[in-house]
Amino acid sequence: MELTEAIYNRRAVRDFTGEPLDEALLRRLIEAAVQAPSALDRQPWRFVVVRDRALLARISREAKAHLLASTPPGVGEARLRGYLEDPDFDIFYAAPALVVIAGATADPWTVEDCALAAQNLMLAAREAGLGSCWIGFAQAWLGTAEGRVALGLPAEALPVAPIILGRPRAFPPPVPRRAPEIRWIGP
Repeated sequence: MELTEAIYNRRAVRDFTGEPLDEALLRRLIEAAVQAPSALDRQPWRFVVVRDRALLARISREAKAHLLASTPPGVGEARLRGYLEDPDFDIFYAAPALVVIAGATADPWTVEDCALAAQNLMLAAREAGLGSCWIGFAQAWLGTAEGRVALGLPAEALPVAPIILGRPRAFPPPVPRRAPEIRWIGP
């Protein structure tokens, strides 16, 4: 698959076959991720690969509870709260792997650097026939002391991008994009 095809066809996947992903494949995706640019070539990223079903279930429960407890009343859609209050809702959609891209520290540009690595990872996953989805529901809890401990990260680490990976039952169709607003300055 050409890069442009991967860019135009990568979509958030939330329905997986459950087939496990082997370490060699996950390492190839992480190798693609670390090819991303980083500010001052610091390469601040660290990767935590979670394939343990019990830990994924625990993170899902804790992340939902954390969001419910930390979201002010009246904020967010009722539909969103419904997901978070549903004990059967798995924020990881039964994906066989979660890759958390974390910065070694919360320095300036760490979020941007890790986000660039995440985009590379997701495009490489699409090229490999895998689906991916950045799970925003997990971010806040993973950034807590308890979340860092669950991932085996030191206190100074900053979890940025929790990305699920797996073999999709089907790839979602492309979503129409609005025309970009462009302001041209100069000749």
